[in-house]
Amino acid sequence: MTQKNFDVRRKAKESGVFLWQIADEMGVRDSEFSRMLRKELPPEIKVQVFQIIEKLREEDGLRAAN
Repeated sequence: MTQKNFDVRRKAKESGVFLWQIADEMGVRDSEFSRMLRKELPPEIKVQVFQIIEKLREEDGLRAAN
């Protein structure tokens, strides 16, 4: 059995972004986001999540550079 939304989880982990940070950017509680990940996300939500991951990764990179 494969884990649902493995691509989202992997991208977040590789980018050093926590799931609670994604939830915060989406305006939902981390527990709600975790429940959302139990079932495969619709493509349009995945696009939004990947954009958030990229934004948070870039912000973290800027903080690390300063």
